[in-house]
Amino acid sequence: MRHLSILVHYFAQYAKARLAYPGDFLIAVLTSFLGTVAGFGFLYVLFHRVSALDGWSFEELLFIYGFALTCLGFFNVLSMNLYEFGERYVMEGRFDQILLRPLHSLFQVIFESFRIESFQEVFTGILVVGYAWQKLELPLTLLDVVLFPIMLTCGVAIYLSVFIMLSSLSFWFEDRVGVSPPIYNMIPFGRYPITIYNTFLQFLLSWIIPFAFASFYPSTYFLQRREFALFFCLVPLVAIVFFLLALFIWKRGVMGYQSTGS
Repeated sequence: MRHLSILVHYFAQYAKARLAYPGDFLIAVLTSFLGTVAGFGFLYVLFHRVSALDGWSFEELLFIYGFALTCLGFFNVLSMNLYEFGERYVMEGRFDQILLRPLHSLFQVIFESFRIESFQEVFTGILVVGYAWQKLELPLTLLDVVLFPIMLTCGVAIYLSVFIMLSSLSFWFEDRVGVSPPIYNMIPFGRYPITIYNTFLQFLLSWIIPFAFASFYPSTYFLQRREFALFFCLVPLVAIVFFLLALFIWKRGVMGYQSTGS
């Protein structure tokens, strides 16, 4: 509860500072929304040329894309400092300040800054999921209502875990850019059915960089694709294992951290 209270204050203070310049904020929201529209536009154009993609209909792809976008939106809100961790915290020495506070270092890094314009991705994703759900005439049960936020949480946890591990490498390899950008560019692969990729990519996106477990496999349950039932059941386990692994690597990195001395 203490950490939750501090999180609320972190977010409130950052939101006040961010909204101090409403014009700049609205431009950021509009830019983010146009990027989202472009992604859906690609799907629309694609399905004007084909009626199905490896057996997946347009509405099913909309559902998967919307679910993935919702997870990604929450992740983007929280991950701002992870991309800049090597430069802002390690190379500039700001991590010293983090270590002086009586809070977990990872908690502080993640929640010091937010990309609040990415909430539009969350809202857009939920609207698209609702639209696809209606078009596909899928049943809505109490279990679906319970599982949906759980799967969203697992998806966000998987995204965060991967990039926490990548950011932790900055403790050993000082690099302003790091390896996060190329891995981030792989996230769109998880927005489509994994069956359309070759065996190597399916293995990579499932067990090495598990973006498929963040978006595709959770969606298959709600789409009633029972052939992926085992993978769906593994989603919480994958999220827990990768998150614990991320915490372990982060802890090892903090133990080996050396101040800049400036």
